[in-house]
Amino acid sequence: MSTAQSWFEDNRANWDDRAALHEAAGYGIEELVEDPARITPEVAQERERLGDLAGLDVAHLQCHLGTDTVSLSRLGARRVVGVDLSPGSLRRARTIAERAGAAIEFVEANVYDAREAVEGSFDLVYTSLGVLCWLPDVTAWARVIASLLRPGGRFMIRDDHPMFMTVGEDVSEALRIEQPYFQRRDPMTWDEPGSYVEAPADAPEFAHGVNHQWNHSIGEILTAVLEAGLVLDSFEETPFSAWCPWPELMVREGERFRLREDPDRLALQFVLTAHRPG
Repeated sequence: MSTAQSWFEDNRANWDDRAALHEAAGYGIEELVEDPARITPEVAQERERLGDLAGLDVAHLQCHLGTDTVSLSRLGARRVVGVDLSPGSLRRARTIAERAGAAIEFVEANVYDAREAVEGSFDLVYTSLGVLCWLPDVTAWARVIASLLRPGGRFMIRDDHPMFMTVGEDVSEALRIEQPYFQRRDPMTWDEPGSYVEAPADAPEFAHGVNHQWNHSIGEILTAVLEAGLVLDSFEETPFSAWCPWPELMVREGERFRLREDPDRLALQFVLTAHRPG
């Protein structure tokens, strides 16, 4: 097994454990299943950017439990395909989609293999929140995005801002830059028996804490998208985050978090939309 393969094997096992933990923590699953009109907050905030999906073919990369995938289906898409490398995630995603009455194809594949693993082309490729840090090469990633889109097809990503990702965990004295901003070949490797949700008392055992992550600068992301032949439509940086890594420094606003003091100091997310020329 190559080094890169071993990184992905570690991450696959880690996300299998995360899937079990997220399901046990709730993850908004029951609310989504019980209310046929409900869509996740992550998709809801993109309604204007996504536009009318009626009759369109949509691919959702790195779909995890498929809650956002179900939401895309509920916006009227004709065909929805969710892709993820974690079989544990997809097993749960299929059950959630079936319970929610959503006809979704789920495909187990590394995102770099998505073009070979998925049939057809798409009007929209969607990916969102906590996705790029699991990929070692954004140039190859952007080529996959472009290959999945039919002429005129659109791409959208919302993700954690790379400057946000550089800040260290100990913020007791100040926000300090500790992690790399630019893409490196070798990953940042962690061994953490948990995830970004609070574990319930009866949570399943988390046995695979080792995971590997990479950061990618804004310049690298934009260049990768443009070099893949896509046309940039919009790019926005925001002071809001979907999660709260520093409770002592952040406040909640609805479904989002921001720094309590001087929130304009640091971009926490970016949103990018682009399209493949017709």
